[in-house]
Formats: sequence, structure tokens, C-alpha cells
Amino acid sequence: MRRKKGTWHWVERSSGKFLRRVRLVEDVKMDVVEASMENGLLASDDGTTEFDDGISCIIYDELMYFSESVANHLKLPSIVLRTISAATYISRVAILQLKAEGYIPFPDTMSQVRVPKLDSLLRFKDLPISKFGTPDNFLQLIAHACDIKSSSAVIWNTMDCLEESLLVKQQKKQFPIPIFTIGPMHKFAPASSCSLLKEDNNCITWLDKQSHNSVLYIRWGSVASIDEIELAEMARGLANSKQPFLWVIRPGSISGSVWIELLPKGFIETIGEIGVPMICRPCFGDQRVTARYESHVWGIGFQLENKLESHEIERAVKRLKVHDEGKEMRLRAKDMKEKVEACFKKGGSSYNSLSELEEFTSHW
Repeated sequence: MRRKKGTWHWVERSSGKFLRRVRLVEDVKMDVVEASMENGLLASDDGTTEFDDGISCIIYDELMYFSESVANHLKLPSIVLRTISAATYISRVAILQLKAEGYIPFPDTMSQVRVPKLDSLLRFKDLPISKFGTPDNFLQLIAHACDIKSSSAVIWNTMDCLEESLLVKQQKKQFPIPIFTIGPMHKFAPASSCSLLKEDNNCITWLDKQSHNSVLYIRWGSVASIDEIELAEMARGLANSKQPFLWVIRPGSISGSVWIELLPKGFIETIGEIGVPMICRPCFGDQRVTARYESHVWGIGFQLENKLESHEIERAVKRLKVHDEGKEMRLRAKDMKEKVEACFKKGGSSYNSLSELEEFTSHW
């Protein structure tokens, strides 16, 4: 283990010799055991001629692409699980093509330019590229994730009502295998909390006192962070909008500080019963693609593309909560919600797709 910038990292040798111990089953025949390393997979053979552990197939996340090698070694069928949207997948494929054609990395002057071969919707700045650029290992990971290899099917966490046309195009281009769209997947699983943080329910009492559909909810996600200046600007903009809001500030999301100390003077006193502090903004990866589709395809939102400043925040809040444009967006969002709910109910596209997946795997 090696400590780097306050974090411990596991370090493997890049050259030379090292020893790795693996525990085998008790009754293994040591004289027939063989082992090999291929594509990062350590495979061992204990001489057993049959494998019957009640496992009919392996379903693996696309980023865990090496799991396919495990399935092949065990002579089991495999299925790829894509948790990203079809739009993001297409964007990742485009990144590989653009890199090969010399478009990536692209200069700032091209950030607003539409990406070729993507229906002129996404701009270069909308591509799901890491904020650290496009290093070779990132591109290699995308290439592995996009390659279905010998997998028997693809499970996609999306819905026909959102991306049916994109899915049809992709199946014609690249997938000679079934695609099962069973999103939103969390609707098919029992509710549970996987948060490492203790849930704070103190806001519920305040929320119950507010008018229906009147509160603006703001959060900053589970990974992203902002700096002290952005926090102060957002706080001023929210207070000046005079709209009720619930603002989530995750511990550690404000770079290097205790957030309560950074709020503008008089902020808590000014908002009073208007809102409870919380925060969020899309800033990297597939969030960029989703934001573009929300604003330019589904019409259920708009992007804050400029620098976070109080007057921009105030104007955006009023645009959504007060102006006619915001009312139209809320109607479209309500309509989309109803379509999504219909997808996972009996007879809906996701419900039927899940049933077809069960039937597909029952023959193994």
C-alpha cells in the first residue's frame, strides 16, 4: 500500500517477480492443478471435468468487461448490463471514431461545434469525456465496454418511451443479439438505502407545510464538488429568487471547507422558512449527454452553461418556477413521468421486456 495525497492506493509491480497466493478447495488434486493468466484473468484448473454450481449465465456490467472471459472459461453464456442511456453509449462510440479521425483532443474553439454523425444534436462539449481529458486508458476502457464480444444479449437500463429510435438504430448497426430494455431498473427492485451517510429527515416537516409542486429541489450528486465562490453565488441567487427550495449539501462536496461558514452574511436569516440548504449540478461524463437531451429532445429542462453567478441562478429559477416556459416544461415532465410509469406496469414495454428476458434465460 502506498499513500498519495491523503489516500491509500494498492500498487502492483509493473515488472519483475511477485507472489500471489490463492486458496483452493480442500479436496483438490494438487498434482493436476494448472493455472494461467490471460487478459488479466487468473484461471485455475483443478482437474474437475464438470462444473455444476446452479449458475446458468453471468450478467456483468459493461465496465467489468473481463467478466466475459470468466464466463467463457466456465463455458457459461454471458449478458452485458448497460446502466447508461443509449444516447451516452452512442456518444462513447463516437468518441472512439473521433479520436481515430484526429478530432480529439479538441480545442476550446470547437466546444460549440456539432459533432459529425450524431444527428447534429450533441456538441463537442456535450461528449461524455472525463474532466481530465481522454487518456489512452480511458479510451481503452470505452473500447472494451462498447465491445459485446461473444455475449448473448444486452440488458439496458432505459425505456422505449425515451430512446426507442436510438435503440433500433443501434441494433441494426451493431447488435445481432437481443436487447432487453428494462428501465428504470430500481422500480423492479425493493426499496433500500445504500448510502453510507445517515439519512436526515428533518426537512419532511417543513416540506409538508409547502404548497404542492412549489419547492425547488437542489442537490450536488454523490461525486461532484464545487468551490467556495460557487457556493456563495448559488446561495445569493437562490435567496434573491424568493422561491421555496430544498438544498442538499453532501459532506465533502465543498472543496476544503465547512459549507455553513461560507454562506453569504445574512443568508440563513434572509431565507428563514423559504428553504433548507442542499446542492447539485451536472459537470462531467454522461451528465453532459443527459442534460443536452433533457433540454433539446425531451424538453423537460434547460442547461446552466455559463459560470455560476448569482444573477444567472436567480434568472434560471424564475424561468423555471415563474415564467410560462417553466410551466410548459412541468407539463412535459408530468407527461413523461406518466409514460415511464406505464413502461414498468403490466403490459408496458419494460415489463414485457423483463418477461422476455426471463424466458430467454430459462432455456440455459
